[in-house]
Amino acid sequence: MLLDCAKLQHWRVEDNFKEMFKPVKRDYMDWVSLKLEDRSTISPIENEWNDFDNLTANTKLLHNTKRKSQPWKSGLKIDYRPADTFQLFPPRHWFRRARRALFGDYKFAGTYASHPDPAQEQFFFGLVRDALADGVITEAQVREEMAQGHVRADALELVRAA
Repeated sequence: MLLDCAKLQHWRVEDNFKEMFKPVKRDYMDWVSLKLEDRSTISPIENEWNDFDNLTANTKLLHNTKRKSQPWKSGLKIDYRPADTFQLFPPRHWFRRARRALFGDYKFAGTYASHPDPAQEQFFFGLVRDALADGVITEAQVREEMAQGHVRADALELVRAA
C-alpha cells in the first residue's frame, strides 16, 4: 500500500486505534481493508511496489515470502515453527506434532535453504555492504548477529563479494 499522507488529514490514527476496542465503534477489518475510505481515492499499484520473490530492474520493494529461504539465514538451524495446516490426510502435520512433542519445537527441523534466486542473496548482502560503508551498522554488530545465529556465518564474506 502506498499512502499520500497529505490526503489523509482526516486520519486520527491513535483515536482510530482506540476505537477498535470500544463496542461496535470501529471494525478492524473495515479499517485495514480501507472500507472506511472514499473508494475514488483508492487504486491498485504496480506489483513492483511489493514484489513477492521477484527481483527485477523495476522492483521497488522486494518481499521475500518463504521463511525457509531468507537470504541472510541460509545454512542456519531453523528457529521458527512451521505453521500447521489442515489437510484431510495430514501425515506431515502429524510428524511435526510428534517431533515437537518428543524433542521440542526445533530439534530435527532442519536448516534454512539457499534462496532459489542467487540475485536476491547478492542484493541483500550488497545492501549490508552499503550500510556498513555508510556507517549505519558496524562490522561488530554483524558479527554479534552472526554469533547469535540471526545471520548466517558467512555473511561478511558475502558482503565483501557483493
